[in-house]
Amino acid sequence: MHVVVVGAGIVGLAVAARLTRDGHHVTVLEKERAVAVHQTGRNSGVMHSGLYYAPGSLKATMAVAGQRSMTAYAREHGVDVEITGKLVVASTPEQVPGLHRLAERAVANGVPAQLVGRSGAREREPHVACVDALWVESTGIVDYTGVCRALAAEVSDGGGEVRLGTSVVGATETEDRVHLQVESGGTTTELRADAVVACAGLHADRVARACGLEPTARIVPFRGEYYELSATAAELVNGLVYPVPDPRFPFLGVHLTRMLAGGVHAGPNAVLALAREGYTWRDVNLRDAADALTWPGLWRMGARNVVPGAREVGRSLSRRAFAHSLAALVPAIVPDDLVPSPAGVRAQAVARDGRLVDDFLLQRTARQVHVLNAPSPAATCALEIADHVAGQLPVA
Repeated sequence: MHVVVVGAGIVGLAVAARLTRDGHHVTVLEKERAVAVHQTGRNSGVMHSGLYYAPGSLKATMAVAGQRSMTAYAREHGVDVEITGKLVVASTPEQVPGLHRLAERAVANGVPAQLVGRSGAREREPHVACVDALWVESTGIVDYTGVCRALAAEVSDGGGEVRLGTSVVGATETEDRVHLQVESGGTTTELRADAVVACAGLHADRVARACGLEPTARIVPFRGEYYELSATAAELVNGLVYPVPDPRFPFLGVHLTRMLAGGVHAGPNAVLALAREGYTWRDVNLRDAADALTWPGLWRMGARNVVPGAREVGRSLSRRAFAHSLAALVPAIVPDDLVPSPAGVRAQAVARDGRLVDDFLLQRTARQVHVLNAPSPAATCALEIADHVAGQLPVA
């Protein structure tokens, strides 16, 4: 069977490699001139343990399995990977109940984790400040771009093709195949496939609509802003240090991550982006901004998150405010320790009623599968998502 996969981020390439192993002929279409350009190549590289997610959800089950499978895949293919563990700290007594709820969720999800208290936290991170802490053993970091290169090589070595600089502009589905209109170098041609899997990330809803589906949610882009710690400040952090997440807000809060190359990333902050590929405040795309601002779900979501949303904007506009949040974790960090680092953009599916689609979301027809929502921890469990998607395809 000939399967076209749209998108050469880690989810699309994992699907393509899985289908290649199954004996299918696979063509990957990617609008950029390289793989892993957007979400995959601009995240912190963390492999999540499955700690935060509702028991029984796809995120929970896939993240636990994905941490293991991603580690094994990286090691098998010579990609840099390290199991570091992660310390989640309660900075104030008010955060302790939330920390203990995370510990209970770890047990429910089968995540190896233990409450270690203030003394156990200081043994692992001597410069951290907290009243209690949770040590999560299985969290790690990996070179996701390197994983993508290995997956793309699998597709090519298996007789498939990764076409860069090629966009999908439309598709028509008939009883026995899908006719895609693809554009490359200013020329539009037709490509026929027995099935299509779209993993288009920031443009997932638009690709779905171009292929004849009506998406059940809209992609709203949130920019994740990072700093890197100065060389001196980086010595204050041994591994990964996270706060207890605010239950009113869908993101984890700014945290500290020691990278594979040795530096320490701080962030991400999360603010609405005015372009789906808007990596700075200066990046404005009128169509993208209109798509977000005319979607009723965005305003309903904003009304429910006024306080945490304002805090995120404040951190975005003030290095001092950003450093203040980090100092709640490691008090010695000051504004002068922060060096700007490239931002990322998260593709978040938002329903019309303002509900953020929390779990992975697939929408399908007889011959198409569209991954409409694959936020963190999608990179961690990309191989598990690929297995799940493969099971959704027609058998012939």
